[in-house]
Amino acid sequence: MAEKDLNRIKVVLVEHKRTNKWLAEQLGRDQATISKWCTNSAQPSLEALIQIAQCLKVDVKELIRFPENENQND
Repeated sequence: MAEKDLNRIKVVLVEHKRTNKWLAEQLGRDQATISKWCTNSAQPSLEALIQIAQCLKVDVKELIRFPENENQND
């Protein structure tokens, strides 16, 4: 299921030519935690997403995947 990929952290890091290690250092987090976020095996808290956005100087919305197919299923 593609629904598991909730965040775009890895994509945005690549776009900004940054590494997991760099982000871990910026946030004071373990590199393994950042790796889990980048592979979508775990999700960061909203607070962490905001911190990531600030580090990368992007809107927090750029870090979140919005499934096109689920916009209106009512």
